[in-house]
Amino acid sequence: MKRPGKLITRNSLNMTFNRRTALIGGAQGLVGAILAARMGYISVVENERYKMLSESNRVNLTLIPPRRGWIIDRHGKPLANNKADFRVDLIPQRVRDVEATIGQLRDILNMPPDKVEDLRAAMKDARGLQPVPVASGLTYEDFAALSVRLPDLPGVAPQRGFSRQYPTGAAVGHLLGYVGIVNAEEYEKNKNPLLITPGFKIGKDGLEQFFEPQLQGKPGARKVEVTARGKIVRELGVQEDVPGKPLQLTIDGGLQDYVARRMGRESGAAVVIDCQTGGILAFSSMPCFDPNSFSDGIGRLEYAMLSQDERVPLLNKATRGLYPPGSTLKPMAAIAALQNGVDPDETINCPGGYRLGNRFYQCLGRHGPVNMTRAIEKSCNTYFYAQAHKLGYDKIAVVARELGLGEDFDLAGANQRYGTIPDSEWKLRKYKQAWTASDSLNAVIGQGYVIVNPLQLAVMTARIASGRKLYPHFIPNNKVAPTLPYSPEHLAIAQLGMAQVVSQGTAARSKLPLDGIAMAGKTGTAQVRGFGSGSRGGAGVPWKYRDHGLFVCFAPVEQPLYAAAVVIEHGLGGSRAAAPVAKDFMTYMFDPQKAMDSLLALEAGWGGNIAERMASEFAGFRARSEGRAPETAAEDSAD
Repeated sequence: MKRPGKLITRNSLNMTFNRRTALIGGAQGLVGAILAARMGYISVVENERYKMLSESNRVNLTLIPPRRGWIIDRHGKPLANNKADFRVDLIPQRVRDVEATIGQLRDILNMPPDKVEDLRAAMKDARGLQPVPVASGLTYEDFAALSVRLPDLPGVAPQRGFSRQYPTGAAVGHLLGYVGIVNAEEYEKNKNPLLITPGFKIGKDGLEQFFEPQLQGKPGARKVEVTARGKIVRELGVQEDVPGKPLQLTIDGGLQDYVARRMGRESGAAVVIDCQTGGILAFSSMPCFDPNSFSDGIGRLEYAMLSQDERVPLLNKATRGLYPPGSTLKPMAAIAALQNGVDPDETINCPGGYRLGNRFYQCLGRHGPVNMTRAIEKSCNTYFYAQAHKLGYDKIAVVARELGLGEDFDLAGANQRYGTIPDSEWKLRKYKQAWTASDSLNAVIGQGYVIVNPLQLAVMTARIASGRKLYPHFIPNNKVAPTLPYSPEHLAIAQLGMAQVVSQGTAARSKLPLDGIAMAGKTGTAQVRGFGSGSRGGAGVPWKYRDHGLFVCFAPVEQPLYAAAVVIEHGLGGSRAAAPVAKDFMTYMFDPQKAMDSLLALEAGWGGNIAERMASEFAGFRARSEGRAPETAAEDSAD
């Protein structure tokens, strides 16, 4: 029998509905109370925070990279300055589609294939907000074309500002260094927002890096009102940047450019020093990179060309190139002999060499009886062999170091390798072997264990010419150098021998073409490797095995103002390769127009000036890398 169902009445329905309504209403009231409490908290307690966030959505504050301080020469001529520039960078974190963005940039800017590949590689390595340079030096039309497409190019940051410029390009590469964007490691050390501001760069090498705090300056800021999509509505205010302080050097800008250009297609270095102060007037290592390329973000193809060049343009040969100095050390050896009681008028017969035991050490000729000055003039090895055998090289090494050889100078921005001036203690310490008489004979003519850099040779020459212990420097100072511990009479004998080298000796073809101004000097030819008894690395061997050519000099002879050293790698000889270079830039110091006329004639035969030759070389390298031209064999000569 079925039980009767529950009786549903109107009252029971009303009661059920009312209970549910009360439950739902209570829940809604609770939620409303919570929302009201939260809104009250936000509007009262966190009012300032959200006001600031709202303002930042409407107002955009952008840092303005500071203009770097100029680097100027002794006359105020700019060696590095800033130029107004249109540029574009990519901010990796804000780029939505890398390939699509690169494709659009390629089309708008007409980027060549190698530049596109460089950009792809840079974007793979980049991260966060670190800007990736795309292009600089844009035309106004390209800059405008990018600017109007910004809503469709998230992460693209075109900018009008200033970029670093080196007016003489490669002529100052190893002297000044270059600037570049901050890498990830540098940013990790100092997470300053300025470091990842598009267009901001820091010194990466040379004087640009050494004097970064002085050259950097202080950033400015730009405050603009923007829409939700980032479109600028109006500019609200600008705080201008504070440029970095200028840096004045002892360098003579005109001479620096001339020396670099006069090196031509050779590989080597030249340093010119003021004999009155020790200030460096020219500091050149060639071939060299163009710092403008590095500052703009050098491409992989151009870097490959530089790194594969057998003449090593990325090496600063003036301070990091080490060479046997050859016969350029003979004036120094003469001073050492005088200091140890040798009579300068004493003659030694030169039969074409010097016998030590059962070995005959060759001279460059048969000079007959020679005294000290004639031995320097004719570069007679026999004379100096005899003196080194009699005195021992330890006594000569003391004078070599006093004149700056083997010394690591306190020189701003220069990374140096200081070489070796050996002695008996050095050999025993390094090789656990006793010094021998043959070691002395090799060392006295600048061979054997002796290696120095071109800057040291220039300092040695400046000290001999001035009689003072001059210290090389780039930043002008008023320090007075102390006198050398050698008598003026002894220095005068070495100076006379060097004067005779140019007037009638091994460098007679390099007399200055100037009335009343004479140059003194000393040639040197240094073996790179041995080719059997008495043989040298002459023209019949590959370029990299040929002898180095060296020349040290000062002028004028009577009142020395300038001293210099020139090293031409594999130049076959000092009188052939190095002395003519020194002759021309010394001429420039006294008659710039005459020297320039000579240089322009030479450059016409070399294929143009430095920039023109580098552009031609890069065009050829690019063509070969793209298979549009056959590979070429390395040149046998740099003549």
